[in-house]
This record gives sequence, structure tokens and C-alpha cells, in this order.
Amino acid sequence: MKIYRFLLIWIYVSISLSAQQTYRNPVIAGDFPDPSVIRVGDTYFAAATSSEWAPPYRLYESKDLVNWQYLGGLFKDMPSWTMGSYWAPELYYHDGTYFVYYTARRKSDRKSFIGVATTRNIREGFTDRGVIVEWTNEAIDAFVVESNGERYITWKAYGLDRGKTIEILGAKLSEDGLKLAGEAFTLLVADRENWEAGGIEGQCLFEHDGYIYMLYSGNACCGRNCNYQIGVARAHSIEGPWEKYAGNPLMYGDDRFRCPGHGTLVETPDNRYFYLYHAYDAAVDVYLGRQGMLDEIVWDKATGWLSFRYGKTPSLQAETPVSTTVQQPLPAFTDPFSASGLRKEWTWDVSQPKPSATCAGNRLILRGNDTPMGSFLGLRPQKANYTFVAELPESNNGSAGVCIYGTSENGIGLSVENGNIELWQVKQGVRTVLASRPVESYPLSLCLKTQFGQYCRFGILKDNDFQPVGQVIMLNELPQWDRPALVGLQVRGEAEGVFSGVSLVWE
Repeated sequence: MKIYRFLLIWIYVSISLSAQQTYRNPVIAGDFPDPSVIRVGDTYFAAATSSEWAPPYRLYESKDLVNWQYLGGLFKDMPSWTMGSYWAPELYYHDGTYFVYYTARRKSDRKSFIGVATTRNIREGFTDRGVIVEWTNEAIDAFVVESNGERYITWKAYGLDRGKTIEILGAKLSEDGLKLAGEAFTLLVADRENWEAGGIEGQCLFEHDGYIYMLYSGNACCGRNCNYQIGVARAHSIEGPWEKYAGNPLMYGDDRFRCPGHGTLVETPDNRYFYLYHAYDAAVDVYLGRQGMLDEIVWDKATGWLSFRYGKTPSLQAETPVSTTVQQPLPAFTDPFSASGLRKEWTWDVSQPKPSATCAGNRLILRGNDTPMGSFLGLRPQKANYTFVAELPESNNGSAGVCIYGTSENGIGLSVENGNIELWQVKQGVRTVLASRPVESYPLSLCLKTQFGQYCRFGILKDNDFQPVGQVIMLNELPQWDRPALVGLQVRGEAEGVFSGVSLVWE
């Protein structure tokens, strides 16, 4: 009888465990910094910093917080007052309207301020409503919260004014959410003597059991020397006084994920709380950027403070928000350049003119320019090891090929020019040919392979055989402070490059 009972218990436990799935971080692979997430009905939407890549602010959709579908940029065209630094979009939904409160650099004075845009259909893009927060030399990292029937916008101030106090400010919003309706007030000030010494930012506010809580991030967010961490504070009203948790920081990096921070909390229909944030994969450092991470929040009933369910470092594997969710593998990317146009994953440098690209007859016609890096269309690497292949069906008049693009003056690529296949590097605007070999025939498959995100080999594919051109190249100079390098297509010169398809395969 005891054996029978034991077997029943074992079967029950086994079934329960098998029904509960797990996921592995990151949930949004590749560069996805400063993520904002909202739930509308049974659907989650998440947007993130795009820095100097267009179209601004990448948008994803999910039903389970683990598997995400890319929808494109929040804007079809850049807001007219902006010139770049497209940081920290914060999504907000109210009474059938979607809002995004976003940071951008203004053309007229190159200062970063906060704009607002709206839409009734988030999948169709936003209409810009202009600047909403203009504060001394900088206002960034907006977050909107409702408290006691009023809506408030909060932001980070003085972040670029060295030597001045770094603080989180707030102000009441107008009823339509498009302008400030009250004087600014201070919520939280950075403590120069502890882990916040480098400043605080990336705040996320929410109400729970009589308190309003603020998750926030401190210290340096980005680059190889980052030391980002996450803390929490609480108050009985948004205007304070605010109490910082004595156990801060709530989360910091380890030898698996570095510099976690700047996220948003979202509540599931069954009242669980998940924090979508970013962190670097320590194994590949800055080469993939700050990736989209997910961790659950739990509450201490005795003290009322919160913590991360799996401890003070980012989780590698965790229980899914939806018990039946199965995390899907990252699919390979292909674009046959059909008549319907380019796939929405393609991006470009906002400091340069938008590339002139036309799809016709399973051909991409990309017009070049005379800048050092030429006209570029790129894709975000989502894993550290990948193979990118572009097909050239015929000879081109200019220089057409594949490349890894850091900035408009820094990159490395393999192109066909004047009958030769040339491996080249552009460094601080100066182009140098590193290796060359003649073109034997068309069609021609140009290929690049990366390892650990930082080593790259260029060559051609012939009968599935990789034939290298030149030596292995290190990409250590291409990632920027706030973003990784991209992989893609390049055409240089006043000519048109023709491509008949691309593939990006993760290894």
C-alpha cells in the first residue's frame, strides 16, 4: 500500500513538473537596451532603445513574455525635431490610446529631451506630438505612472551636467497626456557614497499594497567598463518622502551576465510580476549589446519589500510566466527581396541619408554614395557565432558587398570592385584594402563568419565550400559605447549594387 501511494505521489509530481516549462535568458536576443513593456488584454508589447539606428525604437509583441515577434520601429519616419540618440522609449496605454514617451537629441541644440507620440493601433506606428519635457541641458528616461487618479511623468535630470546632482524628477501630466500640468518635484537623489555614485536612472514606478515602489538603476550603464545595478525605493505618495531599501542593490552582474538594469515591471493576468530589463552576456561582452532579460519579482509579506525570485544576479534559466510556454529557438534570417519589399528587420545609420533600396524581380537594388562606408543596410546580430551570405547575381558598376558596420567612418567588409574581390577596412574615415583576388564568375556568394562576436573571417562560398579572403580580423574597435556593430549590405560610389538574396544563420 505504501509503495502504491509513493508511486501515485511520484507520478503526480512528475506530471506537475513536466507541465511547467522553463525559459533561458535572454528572451530577446541581441541589442535591446532600456526595454519598456506593457500588457493590453492578453498581449504584451515591448520597445527599446535604438540609439543611432533607424527606424527608431524597436517594437516586439508576445503572448507569454518569452517568445517575441518583431513588429518594426515605433515610427515610420523620424520625429522632425530629432537627430538621433533614440533612447529609452516608455510605452503607456490609456483609454484606447497608446502613448510612447521617448528620449531623443534635438536638432537645434543637440540636447536630449523627452518627446511624446500616440496611436490607436500600435502595429501601425505612432504620430509624434513633439517635446513634452525640456529640462536644463538634459531630460531622459521618461516613465509614466497613475497614482490617486492622477497621471505623472518622471524623468532623469542632470545626467550630462558633470558635477551636478543626479536625480529623478516628476510632474503631473495633463488629462490628454501630452503636456505637463504641474511644477516639477524631486522623487529620488543619487547617493554619491555608495553603488549609486555614478548616478541613478531608468526608474519604473508601480503601486502595491499601499505603497508606490520605484525600481531604478545606478552607476554606468554601458560599455566594457559598465557597473550597472538595480535598486528599489518606496513611498506612500509619489511626492515622497521616499525610502531606499537597506538591502540595495537588488541585482548586480556576475560572470554570466553583466551590468543588469533599466527595465519595466509588468503584471500577468494571474498576478505574477515580471521585470523586463537588459544585461550584457559576459561571454561575448559588448559585441551583441545589452540583451532583453526577464526575471520574476516576489514579495516579502513581513516587510513589504520585493526581491528577485532567483537571487541577486540575473537568472540563466527560470520558470515561464505561462506554464505551457515552450521557448522557441532563434530562427535563421533570410530575405529573397520579393516584390512586397524589404523585411522590416533591416536598419540603417540615422546620421546618413536613408538608403535608396528597391525590390523587384527577387533583386535588391541598393544605390550607393561616396561616403567612406557607403550606403548601408544592416541587421542586428542576435548570437555571437553566425554566418552571413549575400548573393551577387551579376557584376556591379560600383563597390557592392557585405560588411560589419560600426559607424559611418569605421567598418570592415568584403566587396566586388573593378573585377576584384576586395577585403577592406575603413578606420576613422580612411579606407584601406587588406587583401584582393579576381572575380572568377557570377553568380557570386560573399560570406562572413564570426566567432564569439569579436573575430571575423571573410570569403566566398563556392559549391558550399568557404574560401577565405585575407586573415581573421578582430572587431574590437567597432562596438560603440551604447550599441554593437551591425552586419549587412554595403554599396559605395555613385552606382547601384544588385543583390539576389541574403541569409543570416546562427551557429
